[in-house]
Amino acid sequence: MTGTLFPLARPDRDSTRAAIVAAARELTVAGGWARVRMAGVAERAGVSRQTVYNEFGGRAGLADALADAEIALFTAGVRRELSAHGPHVRAAVAAAVRFALAEAAANPLIRVILTGSRDGADPLLPYLTTRSDVVMAAAAVPLLEWAGTHLPTVEPGALAFAAETVIRLAVSHVVLPLRPAEQTADALAGLVVLLLGAEAPR
Repeated sequence: MTGTLFPLARPDRDSTRAAIVAAARELTVAGGWARVRMAGVAERAGVSRQTVYNEFGGRAGLADALADAEIALFTAGVRRELSAHGPHVRAAVAAAVRFALAEAAANPLIRVILTGSRDGADPLLPYLTTRSDVVMAAAAVPLLEWAGTHLPTVEPGALAFAAETVIRLAVSHVVLPLRPAEQTADALAGLVVLLLGAEAPR
């Protein structure tokens, strides 16, 4: 008897979306986002082109999903580093910034975005420049969670301002590093300590 009695199970939607995003990432690392085509992503992911469109709506939606996936990896690492240092502001923030800068330097997708493609600046660059609000909003979550647990006496407005400041500066150093990551991390940690004032543990 040939064939099967039951239809083959289809991967669930989450795994399909993850496969498409992974394929888009691979193609972007290989040649820059400007050269990525939906048909190429579909072929790499093993799905139809219509499936890619159904899930993401087009290149803009896929770019958003690609950026979101990278941001999620970074924020998970930042959360880990902060938690490892408990309430010690300088050590926790320095570790989180060191992690972010080191990961950015080693991340092939970010390297492609920053160096641009041969045709000019990579279209994903705005996620680190003019659209960096996406990055900052996501990065603020683990910082504020950590602060809420370990710095309950610090005024919320001061926490929000310190978080926004350190994230903005960290992103700027990802785009244009001015000094070694270790020095940058220590300097930004010291700045956060100053911004939070005497109520925050050093």
